[in-house]
Amino acid sequence: MFQGASSLALDAKGRLSVPTRHREVLGAIANNQLTLTKHPHGCLMIFPRPEWEKFRDRIAALPMDAQWWKRIFLGNAMDAELDGTGRVLVSPELRAAAGIEKETMLLGMGAHFELWDKATYEAKEAEAMRGAMPDVFKGFTF
Repeated sequence: MFQGASSLALDAKGRLSVPTRHREVLGAIANNQLTLTKHPHGCLMIFPRPEWEKFRDRIAALPMDAQWWKRIFLGNAMDAELDGTGRVLVSPELRAAAGIEKETMLLGMGAHFELWDKATYEAKEAEAMRGAMPDVFKGFTF
């Protein structure tokens, strides 16, 4: 399970240095093989390859009325590999789709990661914090 937030900067070639706390796990469970794709909230999802394959199969099995969502998730998916120093290349197309230029937020979301443009993430998080919590949290104790 991946969790936690990391503020990271892309290098000049568009590579993201994955935090060391995640590298060993990615090596063990995915042989450093990742897949990146669009998320409907405007960020990117980064999957270890075995988790991507599960997600991909679920998306591919959707009916024809979900064809555009298949295109968004599957048609924009790009395979990548962590290099020897733990960096992954984020393609120019995916960076543009998420509005990512340099400063990012990488969030561990359980079985995958989300990669956000830092300013966009901070604005959306602040907006969420100002709003009411969803009903699903009514039974939670903090």
